[in-house]
Amino acid sequence: MRILIAPDKFKGSLTAAEAADAMAEGALAIYSEAEIVRMPVADGGEGTLEAAVAAGFEERIRAVTGPLIKPVGAAWALRGTTAVIETAQASGLAALGADPDAETAGRAHSYGAGQLIAAALDAGATEIILGLGGSAMTDGGCGALRALGLRPLDAAGNVVPLGGAALADVVSVDASALDPRLSSARLRIAADVRNPLVGTDGAAHVFGPQKGADAEAVAALDAGLRTWARVLAEATGRDVDVPGAGAAGGFPAAFLAFTDARLESGFDLVAELVGLDAQLASADLVITGEGSLDGQSLTGKAPIALADRARDRGIPVIAVAGRIEATPEQLAEHGIEAAGALVDLAPTPADAIANGADYVRRAVAELLAGA
Repeated sequence: MRILIAPDKFKGSLTAAEAADAMAEGALAIYSEAEIVRMPVADGGEGTLEAAVAAGFEERIRAVTGPLIKPVGAAWALRGTTAVIETAQASGLAALGADPDAETAGRAHSYGAGQLIAAALDAGATEIILGLGGSAMTDGGCGALRALGLRPLDAAGNVVPLGGAALADVVSVDASALDPRLSSARLRIAADVRNPLVGTDGAAHVFGPQKGADAEAVAALDAGLRTWARVLAEATGRDVDVPGAGAAGGFPAAFLAFTDARLESGFDLVAELVGLDAQLASADLVITGEGSLDGQSLTGKAPIALADRARDRGIPVIAVAGRIEATPEQLAEHGIEAAGALVDLAPTPADAIANGADYVRRAVAELLAGA
């Protein structure tokens, strides 16, 4: 038997790679002779870099400017001429160094993510995969393009400060020093949300509160993004208020304006990076999972998208999650024949999180023993 083990992360408990190891131990406890293939997956957000490294990309570290100026060490990965970058590595909430609040929500920027793109170009990358998620900023990608040579100017001709709060002061942009390599690089942006840039469904209103923005800050950030979208349209003739542009604080907007960047399904991009289809071709069973299998998962998050691909090939799937809110009938529609929740095994949710590997191992073994 050949078992493909391909989980996403169990956020707050296990990385995808750690979850895969625990699942493998549980599977081998029942099928000791099975051939196990571990393949961590992600949906284009946090975990994308880990999945790429597990698939053979070389991890690199670069010191960059964090979302509040303080330097941070950010990882990215390279294989051949393809680079994988997670914006959260340089510009994520975890890199704030402080609890997010209304002030940090306005000041946070994506400059460091732009520095990672520059590092990839310096290393010879001609294709750059940009994973979005876990961002601290709502700056429409302005900071990232500043790191690559763009100059956003105020009415007096001065470069505006970094951060989403300053976008309201932008009246024009000077792209004369923008890195020319961007025009020939293939930029592929993994966007697992369809939110537009502005409005009640846009970056500021939907994701701003997660970044510490109160009602006043949300309104200010949305107004700034509207100004930014208008300036970008005037400079390039491109409308950047499109579905998906609201991801990661509107990060795609600047790149949609000044490059030929494309928004793509996050899971499909990761699946391509790790060679998922080739592994499915010879799998007899798939084991997947994540922290929570819920309604959001059913919209196409990694475990469900993976299960759909396995179902279409007639491969049975079992799933393990920290908690399961989707019904067995809903999971079965996606080819998941059995599923187990860690909270059903652990005495408390806190214990399930603290000892996730033990419970994942046990859940997989029990599911396989009952199959």
